[in-house]
Formats: sequence, C-alpha cells, structure tokens
Amino acid sequence: MAALSIHERKRLRQIGHVLNPVVMIGGQGLTDAVIEETLRALNDHELIKVKVAGEDREARTAVIDAIVEATGAEAVQKIGKIILLYKKAAKQNQHLSNLVRHAHLAN
Repeated sequence: MAALSIHERKRLRQIGHVLNPVVMIGGQGLTDAVIEETLRALNDHELIKVKVAGEDREARTAVIDAIVEATGAEAVQKIGKIILLYKKAAKQNQHLSNLVRHAHLAN
C-alpha cells in the first residue's frame, strides 16, 4: 500500500475527529476475534478509531503495531490510547463508509 500524502492524512484526521472508537482492545490483548472485528469494521467503514486499554505505553505501542500489521491498515493518527486506522474497502458501502458519510467535514 502506498503511503498516504500529507493532504490525505489531514482529510482523514478531520473526518476521524468526530468518530467514536468502534473497537476496544482490553486486557486480553490482541486476539483473533479482535483482529476479525477490526477487519470487519475497516471493511464497512474504511476509517475507524480503536481504543487500546492499558497503562504501559510500550505494550500499547506493540498492540497498535500488531493490529496495523495484522489488518494491513494504515495508522493515520495515534493520540494516547486511541488510534485512527484507514483501509480502503474493496467495494465501498455508501451507507456505512465514514469517508462518504462525513465527506462534508473534509472541505
């Protein structure tokens, strides 16, 4: 996947600002079920927020890196325990895609 341009990242961050986390990674860490749910959310919404619990910064970073690698998504932004992930859907769903639903925010 080609890296996102600065302009694309800015647009995705603007849209991501209004989103709430749809995947929460808790004490169990990164399980197959969490990866599967993240992939489903990315396929439906293309741009999602993920919240990673835990106080250990290095452990959170390791989980974030692992989920980015497991899903093939692009980490657009990381702020504290929240990460904004983007992965272009093979077939965009006009009703579910956050890029379509919140396109007016990126103008």
